[in-house]
Amino acid sequence: MRRGRLVLALAAAATLTLAGCSSGDGGDDADADAGATSEATEETGGAEGTIKIGIKFDQPGLGYQDGSEYTGFDVDVAKFVAGELGYGEDQIEWVQAPSAQRETLLQNGQVDMIFATYSITDKRKEVVSFGGPYFVAGQDLLVAADDDSISGPEDLEGKNLCSVTGSTSAQRIKDEYAAGTNLLEQPGYAECVTALTAGTVDAVTTDDIILAGLAAVPANEGKVKVVGNPFSEENYGVGIAKDSDKCEAINEAITKMIDDGTWQELLDKNVGASGYVANDELNPPTPAACA
Repeated sequence: MRRGRLVLALAAAATLTLAGCSSGDGGDDADADAGATSEATEETGGAEGTIKIGIKFDQPGLGYQDGSEYTGFDVDVAKFVAGELGYGEDQIEWVQAPSAQRETLLQNGQVDMIFATYSITDKRKEVVSFGGPYFVAGQDLLVAADDDSISGPEDLEGKNLCSVTGSTSAQRIKDEYAAGTNLLEQPGYAECVTALTAGTVDAVTTDDIILAGLAAVPANEGKVKVVGNPFSEENYGVGIAKDSDKCEAINEAITKMIDDGTWQELLDKNVGASGYVANDELNPPTPAACA
């Protein structure tokens, strides 16, 4: 009888031991799964899904597509801000955002944010919202390298000027400086530079940092030059939809980027080789309060 009780006790102990081992193995698996999940979250940045960001595909030094690669100051700023919002680079879906389509892309929800040399204006704020600014540019002129007849917008009376459809730059010259300027609008600035080097137009106008990027393209070296007489302030903002809740977080990211020195590093990396120096009286800017 005593022996029967001993057998039963040993069997019970074995059962408890096996149960304990089973529980322990399950706990280890759960810990491993949690660790894997943590690592995966870290790789993707923490946020779920993807984020669609509008950029220019044809602006060297700012937003430029070369195959599957996207480069430029706007691109790098977008990556930094997206990272602060919790998105890894592998979660970013880049969307082409031509000047004339930016508001439509935001209103239709085709993009979540736009970093595309997008000047903040009262008219645009009627239909979209902005974070930032993250950069302040100045409108300038690009002319042929041997052309000394144009030193500012006042010299464009009766001359042919190229800018991009939907841009505010060319219209400002007609409204404020030279009403008799003949405007040629093109889909992108690369087409404008082609027209300039072919002699079809006398000047191209847009923001100085954009012109510097165009002038630095190897094919354009020695053929064109930036006049170097900016006559406006263009506050580049992060375009977001009117109902977006991202403004505060975007501004915090921009402030961090400026304070830790990343902003200057990204600027030097992308346009420093052209010799362009940002106006230090206006840059780096302080993001405006969110509406």
